[in-house]
Amino acid sequence: MTSPPSPLPPSQLRHSQLTDLVLWLLRQRRRFRVVGASMLPLLEPGAEVLIDPAVYRQQRPQPGDLVVVEHPRRPGLLLIKWVVYVDSDGCFVRGLNEAESTDSREFGLVPWAGLVGQVVCRLP
Repeated sequence: MTSPPSPLPPSQLRHSQLTDLVLWLLRQRRRFRVVGASMLPLLEPGAEVLIDPAVYRQQRPQPGDLVVVEHPRRPGLLLIKWVVYVDSDGCFVRGLNEAESTDSREFGLVPWAGLVGQVVCRLP
């Protein structure tokens, strides 16, 4: 059995707009700071993004989505990754900088409960 073709990795992420900031103030978006180098060149360490924590309550992620997930083996550790493919049990995620990334190649599929939210934009 072969895995489905991988989507192209994301190469852009829009900057926040007034609507995004209002949603953040209304607590409908969460702020997340990138710590490591796994998402280079798209997101540098220290970059901040806003995530929509509610989007995956009503739908599954799509290949190509940028997401924040909880590490399946280290509860409380949040990772920012891109979705390569979606399975009935979870999603396979990877970092853009493979040499610096801990991702599904190491820990397998991320279960649905491990999806924290979808990355919607960078701050500011």
